[in-house]
Amino acid sequence: MISVRDRARGCLLGLAAGDALGAPAENLTPEEIAARWGVLTEIERGGTDDTEYTIFAATVLLRHGHALTSEDVARAWREEIVARLDGPMRGAGFSELGTVEALRRGLEPPLTGRWHAHGWSDGLAMRAAPYGIFAAGDPDEAARLAETDGRVSHTGEGILGGRAVAAAARSR
Repeated sequence: MISVRDRARGCLLGLAAGDALGAPAENLTPEEIAARWGVLTEIERGGTDDTEYTIFAATVLLRHGHALTSEDVARAWREEIVARLDGPMRGAGFSELGTVEALRRGLEPPLTGRWHAHGWSDGLAMRAAPYGIFAAGDPDEAARLAETDGRVSHTGEGILGGRAVAAAARSR
């Protein structure tokens, strides 16, 4: 039988490998991908910010566990992300850049996720797997934790997508 730890490791390694495999094809049409590679079968370079933000979410979750609050997540963003990002599209997608700007303006969640125009994006869904792993067997708790994180950076469909991924990514 595969242990919960091995399943968690497999989930996160699969996420990172899939991100790295798909990175060269990001924003290309299926026709452009087919013309260039046929089928992507090799990792050409590293992954994207999706893997980095998943690791970030996992480390924040490890610090706070079930007691995680949106304020904890916002504090971690300020301490670990905001100061590192400067200029357009450096280490972040649109929703992350909007969140950084909202935090720099002194906003607090949930306004940080509502202030920018990209709260609907898949950014939370891309980093939600750790919540499903942590709350293995309890999809409601996994979804709650993802939403707690998502209030910092997302709203509406963005939070719903993150909740769905977290609830589905359980390791039992």
